[in-house]
Amino acid sequence: MTRRQEDPLRPLTDEERTVLLTISRSRTEPAAHVERAKLILAVADGASYTAAAQSVGRRSNDAVADLVCRFNQEGPPAIAPRHSGGASVQYGADERERVLREFRRTPDRERDGTATWSLTTLQRALRQADDGLPTISTFVILQILHDAGYSWQRDRTWCQTGAVRRKRKSGTVTVTAPDAEAKKR
Repeated sequence: MTRRQEDPLRPLTDEERTVLLTISRSRTEPAAHVERAKLILAVADGASYTAAAQSVGRRSNDAVADLVCRFNQEGPPAIAPRHSGGASVQYGADERERVLREFRRTPDRERDGTATWSLTTLQRALRQADDGLPTISTFVILQILHDAGYSWQRDRTWCQTGAVRRKRKSGTVTVTAPDAEAKKR
């Protein structure tokens, strides 16, 4: 005899069922999403946690119980896996904005010792600032700048990706590629 389920699956709305059916039949969704959608649908159709787990090739019904509990609270977004190991994010949105603000500032030759930012000089400036980041690495700075759309050029300057300067009769203008954002992803 099986034990009673502590947190049984709540009734699915028509919209949730449609979303889960679409995901479970998808060939472009990640395999983990498809599997979780199939688990929720199997439980919604009356299968036990053990039978639902076996239907997708799993052995443990505890993982199904945890998924059902998350689905009851969050709905369809619960099928996306959470962070499952590795180092946690050390620098949040505020710290990233601090790095970008320092990068956008024109360096002072006297104080910063440079006319253009390199990763090392930017790291030094961030570590020495009163509101700076004392342990930031050049690798993290590079990731932040790349995520913001900057790339290091051969002539030792930084360039905003997707934006170029063109000479026109009226003067120099900045032209932005219409599909630059799509290509970054």
